[in-house]
Amino acid sequence: MGGSSGGLVDVMDVHQTTLRHAIECTGVGIHSGKPVRMVLRPGRPGTGIVFKRVDADRRKGLVPARFDLVCDTRLGTTLTNAHGVSVHTVEHLMSAFAGLGVDNAIVELDGPEIPIMDGSAAPFAFLIECAGVRTQDRLRRAIRILKKVTVRDGDKLAEYSPSERSIVDVEIEFASAAIARQHYQFDLQGPGFKTEVSRARTFGFRHEVEYLRAQGLARGGSLDNSVVVDGDDILNDGGLRYNNEFARHKLLDAIGDLRLAGALVLGRFRGVRCGHAINNALLRAVFADRTAYEVVTLGERIRRQDVRVEPAPIAAFAAVPA
Repeated sequence: MGGSSGGLVDVMDVHQTTLRHAIECTGVGIHSGKPVRMVLRPGRPGTGIVFKRVDADRRKGLVPARFDLVCDTRLGTTLTNAHGVSVHTVEHLMSAFAGLGVDNAIVELDGPEIPIMDGSAAPFAFLIECAGVRTQDRLRRAIRILKKVTVRDGDKLAEYSPSERSIVDVEIEFASAAIARQHYQFDLQGPGFKTEVSRARTFGFRHEVEYLRAQGLARGGSLDNSVVVDGDDILNDGGLRYNNEFARHKLLDAIGDLRLAGALVLGRFRGVRCGHAINNALLRAVFADRTAYEVVTLGERIRRQDVRVEPAPIAAFAAVPA
């Protein structure tokens, strides 16, 4: 396949995809408050999503977007490679790649954080649209869930169950009347990510923001890139973008976290009060049980792919280019 003629391709095209052109942006890291320059570049077939810290040693700055490299989930999802080089808050960008069907890309950064932009995935979706997406001459592979896998942590739950579609279903509940109980479900193989999911912003409570700033964190956070809740009130002048924006953002986060599997997951994800930690724990539980999944190739028909049991199929989905 030489590539598509338009800006974007179908999220379920059977061929792998990458960006048509490189594109860049600048922003600030939500925790450091420092400016960061990010360049999205095309990636070769089979590359996966790979972060490249251009401010680090050339031989040590590559950080593949893999679930097994997640080292911290307290304030977003952080990846760290074997050399100790990290990339923070990857979930919104990863969600945009998943939602717009981008398989292979190199993400260059001159600092440790993805820019927060407006706190959603919409700016990243816009960048991808501007760069364009083209198909490549290699078939996609996907991970098909074969049996139910459940992870619990108190009242939190994350679960995968078999499905021929990639469904993400999230339920949240907070004491604040501004949030209360919300639910949202999205079919990742269908249309609508840009309009229905990408614009949902990250959120937090005023007392949490004040605590983080006292600890020297969230220095780049503001009402321009976060929805802030104070008791039962929303402090942002413009209000919400969706009536259930909080649930949609949790779903956006889940899509990004689950994309660290290295490929599309054919299965139904259910999250109750879920967050980055339990999302990652679910992926680890799935890949720890070789009977819970299989690797398939997308084509005229889905055919089973023979995969070695050891190691888990991480390298198969996220091979760093030479």
